Amino acid sequence: MRIHDAVLQHDPVNFQQRRDAFQKLGLSSFQKVTAALRMLAYGMAADQCDEYLKIGESTVMKSLKKFCNAVIEIFGSEYLRTPTEEDIQHILVENAARGFPGMVGSLDCMHWKWKNCPTGWHGSHVNGKIGAPTLILEAVSTHNLWIWHCFFGMAGTNNDLNVLNNSHLFDRIVSGEAPTCNYVVNGHTYTMGYYLSDGIYPKWATLIQTISHPVNAKQKRFAEAQEAVRKDVERAFGVLQARFAIVKGSVRLWHREECGLIMKTCIILHNMIVESEEDPEEWTPPEGETYEPVAFNRDVNLLRRNRISRIKAMTSEVTHSQLKLDLIEHLWNHHGDEHL
Repeated sequence: MRIHDAVLQHDPVNFQQRRDAFQKLGLSSFQKVTAALRMLAYGMAADQCDEYLKIGESTVMKSLKKFCNAVIEIFGSEYLRTPTEEDIQHILVENAARGFPGMVGSLDCMHWKWKNCPTGWHGSHVNGKIGAPTLILEAVSTHNLWIWHCFFGMAGTNNDLNVLNNSHLFDRIVSGEAPTCNYVVNGHTYTMGYYLSDGIYPKWATLIQTISHPVNAKQKRFAEAQEAVRKDVERAFGVLQARFAIVKGSVRLWHREECGLIMKTCIILHNMIVESEEDPEEWTPPEGETYEPVAFNRDVNLLRRNRISRIKAMTSEVTHSQLKLDLIEHLWNHHGDEHL
């Protein structure tokens, strides 16, 4: 009802029930919103809604597009937002309790089948593993499965690294608008958060991968913990596909831009569900760990001057190697005997 009322108020022209020239009542807002939600949740074809909701195919398609536009315009600023200072602080505390101080999320990509991809685009969109045209979703998720970042629309033949080079994931760090995440690992101080990722991503200070072939107990422990915690984003993809069959199935009738509207709408609704089901119990910092409050730098001139230095710091392999060694020692000293 919250979504229905907001959409009706935002776009009364398309959703308000009216009488035609013969004074016969037209379709109600409940019919149109329900038809859109059934297509998203169950992956129904537009003409299937006629039997249950008595609504025509063309009206269903129009209602779906208008519904997606309304949801993005109304709820996008809240449920597609980048983490605020309060969000970052909560995420840091939560992940420190799991053995990864300074971690701000897990990063990965997912392929979405695009059945009606134009024939001329098949060469750039057909993914070898799936064997069909796809569009790629890059996302960052935390333990509660909230999706904090989404970048959608790259052709399926691209790999995760190509998507990263085109996405806006690190734009806030480069521009200086990202919060400074002050934390200490194994006696060393760091001021930039990092994401857990798989092996295809580069060895940057903001990306931490597993160890493919651990040679001792410490490295084995780190690899097990990294791979377990990185499952957050894969779990988020699985839940997103389970909640919205249209994401799990193939896209039949939309252009690329309309596919983007569908994906953004599903992510917004997913985050709304996460918020409503979230456990109010807060994480507490592990014993002995302290955190400096995050802060934003608002000096525009300073931001411009330090742009190159921030890029160098973000992509530093030296910092990446040192941070990884510190995390290995931290996990072994503080969580070595814990069951994953």
